[in-house]
Amino acid sequence: MEVIDDDGNLFGAVNVVDVLVVLVVLAVGVAGAAFVFADDPAPQPDTDTTYATLDLGTQPAYIVEAINEGDMYEPDDSSTLTVTDVHLTPRGTEIGVTLRVELQGETDDDTITYANAPPRLGRTLAIETSQYEVSGQVRDVSDSDTLAGDSQQVILRDTLDAKTATEVTAGDEIRLAGRTVATVEEVASYATDSPDQTRVLVEATLATHREGGQSRFGGVPLQRGQSLTLPAADYTLDGQIERVNGNLQLGETSTRQVTLRMTEVRADTADAIRPGMSEGSSTDPVAEITAVETEPSLIIATGEDGSVNVVDHPINRDVTITAELQVRETATGVQFKGEPLRGGTNITLDLGTRIIETKVVSIR
Repeated sequence: MEVIDDDGNLFGAVNVVDVLVVLVVLAVGVAGAAFVFADDPAPQPDTDTTYATLDLGTQPAYIVEAINEGDMYEPDDSSTLTVTDVHLTPRGTEIGVTLRVELQGETDDDTITYANAPPRLGRTLAIETSQYEVSGQVRDVSDSDTLAGDSQQVILRDTLDAKTATEVTAGDEIRLAGRTVATVEEVASYATDSPDQTRVLVEATLATHREGGQSRFGGVPLQRGQSLTLPAADYTLDGQIERVNGNLQLGETSTRQVTLRMTEVRADTADAIRPGMSEGSSTDPVAEITAVETEPSLIIATGEDGSVNVVDHPINRDVTITAELQVRETATGVQFKGEPLRGGTNITLDLGTRIIETKVVSIR
């Protein structure tokens, strides 16, 4: 028997077209049943984004140079970390690194989960890329993608060897891993009682970040008396903060006549101090001597008969100097070379051929 006869019947009994129609109807019915009785697809989890500050502590320069905004890390299929801000500061001889990162993860009851846990304060998060692997502690969590920071001006005091002091120049930049973290705005240099040492006051602008309501640089809050290191290309300033948000031009400049006293100096030193000697530029001196009085120092001598006498010292001299000093009148008093000028304080004058240490007797 033929499978399909001349009339188009299957095995001579059923029309082929009818069979095909029945099969199509059955297929549609099976598909519909499968759709009706199939399980609903699982809903996609809710995701959200927050931002955290990570303190990486100190890192070697070769790692710091590889860290950049936009670096990404995915610890699992539902979590992503992206670096959005990088802040570098000197910490001793090393580089401190603070990052702002975007954290994306699933949420549950309005709490975001990153790498299976909330980004709690104090939690340690890792960052692994093709170039580096680091970890840091969460110090802050909020909605901002950048570190809360600004620029702060400070006055830094340091004592350097005389040659190094000449290299500190306005406009010098302190750079770490290719990023500028501080700029020298102004410099004032003053003599000390050692001809090989120079005291410098440096006005610098620092790129800071705020943490706990305080501006920080180098991992410490900016405040008077705080130690601060600024490693420039040719020198390193390692001094103390004299003022925050101040500048070297604080106060009006004026000239004061000051009486200075030196006691028990050798006669050759006393004879070398003369009126007209000055410190600084000849056209605008910091200090200029206008008068000098010299007299023998007094000593107490015991005579052969046991008597006590006050007599002139054969070598030593007492010197009284009148000088015109360029000072600044500030809200806290008169300052000379950045130091308070008061009776009884010691000041050093570099007179070119000789450096002398004197005591202030009076200020007019």
